[in-house]
Amino acid sequence: MNILIVHNCYQLAGGEDAVVQAEAKLLESHGHEVLVLEVDNDSIVGIWGKAKAALSAIYSPSSRSLVSDAIAQHQPDIVHVHNFFPLLSPAVYDACLNAKVPVVQTLHNYRLTCPKAMLFRDGQVCEDCVGKSIPLPGVLHGCYRGSYTQTAAVAAMLSVHHWRGTWQNRVNAYITLTNFQKNKMVQGGLPSAKIHVKPNFIFAPDFLWEQSQLGNYALFVGRLSEEKGVATLIDAYAQGHLSIPLKIVGDGPISETLRQQVQTAGLGDAIAFLGRQDKATVLELMQNAQFLVFPSIWYEGFPLTIAEAFACGLPVIAPQLGSMAEIVEDGVTGLHFQVGNSADLAAKIRWATTHPESMIPMRKHAHSEYKAKYTPEANYQMLMKIYQQV
Repeated sequence: MNILIVHNCYQLAGGEDAVVQAEAKLLESHGHEVLVLEVDNDSIVGIWGKAKAALSAIYSPSSRSLVSDAIAQHQPDIVHVHNFFPLLSPAVYDACLNAKVPVVQTLHNYRLTCPKAMLFRDGQVCEDCVGKSIPLPGVLHGCYRGSYTQTAAVAAMLSVHHWRGTWQNRVNAYITLTNFQKNKMVQGGLPSAKIHVKPNFIFAPDFLWEQSQLGNYALFVGRLSEEKGVATLIDAYAQGHLSIPLKIVGDGPISETLRQQVQTAGLGDAIAFLGRQDKATVLELMQNAQFLVFPSIWYEGFPLTIAEAFACGLPVIAPQLGSMAEIVEDGVTGLHFQVGNSADLAAKIRWATTHPESMIPMRKHAHSEYKAKYTPEANYQMLMKIYQQV
């Protein structure tokens, strides 16, 4: 099978870009011909760059031509779009329609029903724009990058293609990463019959997870930004007087704020910031941790960090919210706590540290969950089923 993968890369590479590359590698390893057509946002510089990107987000004739040329040259059986925003635009679907090639769209976030793509505003979950043909609340709050004009451009894109029937008629199949996300996108107006649930996957770590030991530290891995809930985790340590060491891996816009929070609370001896680490180091840390804490306060899409933890046989303490509540089974592969509730999080961390005999079976269940759902082979079978249906 010939597959054309289309993706608008991000200025700061993240999990979504990694998923695109991993999926292309997976398809190639099974003998498929794969062409990855990527554009990046490096051209979005200054007022003119932002203005051009705003127009492109609504409809980009040049991107339609770019994809049309790639289809003519590569003759794909399937076009798989991961991210069209902002430079490629929904015009890529027209290129596929004109060439009579079916198109699959993976939804890595909530962009088609939320200008910010996160269903998150002012430190909490927000669904004000879900299901609205004109996402006016997002514009009024300047949700996208804190800009009223840029949010208006995103809202215009969503509205134009709602009225045009793009989302309903020009995409043959959507892929959501969890059932929770599927339900939200159906609420947002996407046709349920076209949505397939397929999680992300990771390639197995090199080490044998059975050789890992129950560690003596808790671990956080992720971007240090508001929606990741690290402030709640630090507050849990302060309120709960927790003694198990915490290692925080990652970097981000509120890194210094979080470090100051730790110092103010007098937690410098308990909490260590390790900064950004390479994948091998992260997996080694997971192999030797007691559990992963994932305190995010937004719905999430599908956090690769949780799949990595499961591959290492590492239980996860996560909020009973959104996709996380679906991925982590309370008492089986980890523990749930009330989102944003530092006291409840502290109680769950304390329970985990004082009940090691209960955490050992969770390690086995976490790894079994990885083997059943998040391996490359399991993912390949799911992806092929979707491709064959379209």
